[in-house]
Amino acid sequence: MGWPGPLLVMGAGAVGCYVGGCLQAAGAEVHFVGRPRVLDALRSRGLTVTDLDGRRFTLPPPALQLHAEPPVGAALVLLCVKSAATAEAARQLPANSLVLSLQNGVSNAETAAAAAPGLRVLPGMVPFNVAELAPGHYHRGTAGELAAQDHPGLQPWCDGFAAAGLPLRLHADLKPVLWGKLLLNLNNPVNALSGLPLRAELLDRDFRRVFAALQREALAVLQRAGIAPAQVTALPAQRLPTVLSLPNWLFERLARRMLRIDAQARSSMADDLALGRRTEVDAFCGAVVRLARAHGTEAPLNARIAELVETDPRPRSGKALRAELGV
Repeated sequence: MGWPGPLLVMGAGAVGCYVGGCLQAAGAEVHFVGRPRVLDALRSRGLTVTDLDGRRFTLPPPALQLHAEPPVGAALVLLCVKSAATAEAARQLPANSLVLSLQNGVSNAETAAAAAPGLRVLPGMVPFNVAELAPGHYHRGTAGELAAQDHPGLQPWCDGFAAAGLPLRLHADLKPVLWGKLLLNLNNPVNALSGLPLRAELLDRDFRRVFAALQREALAVLQRAGIAPAQVTALPAQRLPTVLSLPNWLFERLARRMLRIDAQARSSMADDLALGRRTEVDAFCGAVVRLARAHGTEAPLNARIAELVETDPRPRSGKALRAELGV
């Protein structure tokens, strides 16, 4: 098939390498900008992409176009840097670039647009988990479809994304979808503090009860703010805390799709802690805290778990984490 032009992955981390690798394997011209650690691994080992459905392919080093700085000429930029690096990355991009933010959180598109007003920045949402299993090897451990704000500039790309195994669903208003995804991302700090793979953590009722408490608090804040989060799982957002709190035998029956996670999946926050990098807890829990304060209330549980991630990130049991949060 024909592609509208070259793509630039700005932020060749787990999501950027997975998405960019899938697109290049489907025939797109893809350029990668990333940290030296990642680019060095790609130069020496190539890019291997796998997923929970058994898909596997490797792009050899000579096939990869790797850059320390963004080149000019991309028809679409996929912004995949961590939230804290959004403004800096946006300022490096060529003016008038069409940019799709495939980042966590609810405000990165606005942050990028404010930092570089000449860009056309659209919010997007990545529903699945990607883990770096080894240098140059990126694995999708959960399912889901990409989402983005509808825009005429994105529509010519939809067939190509679908051919790459990355269906791109366009929405007239992505904000509810972003908040719906953020409610799920509130498990990231729980998973990071558990020291467990995602599936094992979700099979521990104590950890799930912490996750549920964070969601209940966030849902109360969203209701106060007049925001209705979209349903991004098989269950409506308002029902998730109840299902998460159920005994294991019943939870496993009702949450089969949620538990369709292979044993290798883990949260990006757990990876960040393992590598000594700054986490995105402020983009998740911090967003809830800020929204609460903007509407005259507080979100103490989200504030407290963010503090633990930042100041005391040692692994602990579900019972211990519940005791620390008082839930």
